[in-house]
Amino acid sequence: MSTTTLQPTLAVVPAQAPAVVDAADAFAVLAEVPPSGGQSARMLSAFPSAVAALRANMARSLLTALGIIIGVAAVIAIVALGEGASAQVAGQLAGLGVNVLTIQPGSSRTGGASTGAGSSTSLKASDADAIATIPGVTAISPVVSGNVQVIAGSQNWSTRAQGVLPAYLTINAWTISQGAAFTLDDNTNAANVALIGQTVYTNLFPNGQSPIGQAIQIRNVPFTVIGLLTSKGSGAGGNQDDVIMIPFNTGQVRLFGSSSINQIVLQVADASQIPTVTADITTLLTQLHRLSPGQPADFTIQSNNDVISRVSSVTSTLTTLLGGVAAVSLVVGGIGIMNIMLVSVTERTREIGIRLAIGAQPSDVMTQFLIEAVMLSIIGGFIGILIGSGVALAMPYVAGWTTVLPWQAILLAYGVSAVIGMFFGIYPARRASLLDPITALRYE
Repeated sequence: MSTTTLQPTLAVVPAQAPAVVDAADAFAVLAEVPPSGGQSARMLSAFPSAVAALRANMARSLLTALGIIIGVAAVIAIVALGEGASAQVAGQLAGLGVNVLTIQPGSSRTGGASTGAGSSTSLKASDADAIATIPGVTAISPVVSGNVQVIAGSQNWSTRAQGVLPAYLTINAWTISQGAAFTLDDNTNAANVALIGQTVYTNLFPNGQSPIGQAIQIRNVPFTVIGLLTSKGSGAGGNQDDVIMIPFNTGQVRLFGSSSINQIVLQVADASQIPTVTADITTLLTQLHRLSPGQPADFTIQSNNDVISRVSSVTSTLTTLLGGVAAVSLVVGGIGIMNIMLVSVTERTREIGIRLAIGAQPSDVMTQFLIEAVMLSIIGGFIGILIGSGVALAMPYVAGWTTVLPWQAILLAYGVSAVIGMFFGIYPARRASLLDPITALRYE
């Protein structure tokens, strides 16, 4: 009779039981497991989970996006202010005329001391007549000017009078708001007619009556106002509206009594011709003034285009600098996003472990956290655009500053905010995807 020997059954008991997951948590996590389709389908399935995670901590999400909001708003507002300033300066410089050359006398010496540029009497009206024959010169005007006292009834005002040709108005982009400009016949006849600027008008006619046809006295010489100049505001030479213009012959003969002139202003057909015309003028005046080789020129030539280019370059550089300073807050906002996402990874370690344990791929976990970071940046960028645009549009009414809403800067700031969210979200997302499922399940 055979005997059956019973072997004892050994039960293996783990040293530590894994963390218990309740049914509700398991169901929620299972619902977030990406489908087994293609990569695009798996990425789309991560959006609901990312939105749910952000909505679960709404206040924290908004505070996290605050850095991006402030950064985008600051960039838009500052660039709008810089662009507005550039546009305002460009408008004022355009009032100086385009492709304009100004010829001034050189300096004179008294007792061995130089009296400064423009103090000599080297320029004559005949020089302007000769320069007018140079190819490329489309308009030219000699200018004789000086400070004068003007009287109109019981009012008087100290201002600057300029004797010019009618072409001077075209060269320097002056327009008439009331009345009409003087003509070449007025210049030939040395007529006592005048155009006055807005500042002169305000001080001589404070009651707001029309100045056209009114009698004024300039250095006790009677004149009739025939036109009111359109306001230009402040420019490189000060208040451009504080001026009176009269025919050139009238100014030279009846007011200033000098054969020399203060400057010659001319316009060149095209900017590309300015170097050639400048060289031709230099050669011509050197011959007319009988300057010997090596002798310093008794005149100077300045191009308005150079002034416009330099000022525009300065304003553009300033705008770029201020925009760059404001953009630093975007980087700070990105660091805030990375910080909060790292905290979120720590808080959701157990959830990540469950997802990985039931079939989610590390790339799925990384995608979800990366989407959360980018969504924070995009939402913050959108809110920042609204705030920055609102501030830019309100500045002219609140502070009186000129602004130009920069659509390129808006798109750039929005795109940069999204890139920052992706850049600073990569590290937390990768850290989440590299968690060990067993270790994550034990996390409390």
